[in-house]
Amino acid sequence: MNHLILDYELPLRLVPFAGILVGMALWESLSPRRPTFTPKWTRWIRNLGMVVIDSMILRLVIPVTAISVASSAVAHGWGLFNIIGLSGWIAIALGVVVLDLAIYGQHVMFHVIPIFWRLHKVHHTDLDVDVTTGVRFHPAEVILSMGIKMGVVLLLGAPVPAVLLFEMLLNGTSMFNHGNVHLWIGFDRWLRFLIVTPDMHRVHHSVIIRETNSNFGFNLPWWDRLFGTYRAQPAAGHDRMVIGIARYRDPKSLTLVRLLALPLLTET
Repeated sequence: MNHLILDYELPLRLVPFAGILVGMALWESLSPRRPTFTPKWTRWIRNLGMVVIDSMILRLVIPVTAISVASSAVAHGWGLFNIIGLSGWIAIALGVVVLDLAIYGQHVMFHVIPIFWRLHKVHHTDLDVDVTTGVRFHPAEVILSMGIKMGVVLLLGAPVPAVLLFEMLLNGTSMFNHGNVHLWIGFDRWLRFLIVTPDMHRVHHSVIIRETNSNFGFNLPWWDRLFGTYRAQPAAGHDRMVIGIARYRDPKSLTLVRLLALPLLTET
C-alpha cells in the first residue's frame, strides 16, 4: 500500500482538494452564512494565487513530502511507533490524532510568539472568511509548518496511510471550517463535538483579540475544550462580528504583493 500511495500521492491529494473547493464554493453561493464585505473574485484571485506561490516555493525549498518522510521512517525503523512495533489501524488512527494535536499546538504558537505571528497574520488579514481563506497562508509559514509536520512524523514514526489521511483531512477541513456556509444551529451544536465547524472557527477570525485567541483547532475540536481555548460564539453574533485585524482594514492595500511582504513591514 505504501508504494501505491507514494506513486499516486499527487492525485490522491489533489482530487479531494479540488472537489471540496468546488463543493464548498457552490454551497456558499446557495446558502451563505454572512454577507461579504469585499469583492469575491478579487479575494479569490488573491487567495488562490497564494496557493500557487506556496506550492512552487515549498517544492523548491523542501523537495520531499511528509508522506515520503513517513515512508523513510518505516523503512529505517525510525520513530516511536516503529520502535514499539505499533502498526495497523491503531497506528493510523493514533497517528492522525497526534498529528492533529501537533497542528493545534503549532497554531497556538503562531499566535503567541511575535515573529511567527508576523507570518500567520497574513491569514487573518482576510476581511471575509470563505473557503479560499482556508488556503491563504504566507509561503514562509507553509515551509515552517511543513518542517514541524515532518519532525512530528519522524519522531512518531507515523505510517504512510496515516500521514496521507491527515494531509487530506487537514486540507479538507480547513476549507470546510472557513466556509461561508449556513448550517442549522442544532446540527452545528452536535457536529462541533466531532469536527470543527464553520461557526466554531469563524470566531477565531474576529477582530476582537480575545476571540482571535480562541478556537485554534482545524480538524478535531477536542483540543480547544481540553486546553481551555474554546469559545462557543462571538460576542457580537455571527451576522454582526467584524472579521480581520484592526490595523488592516483597507481592501485595496491587501494586494498579493503586499501580503507577501507583510511579515517584513514595520508594525504601526
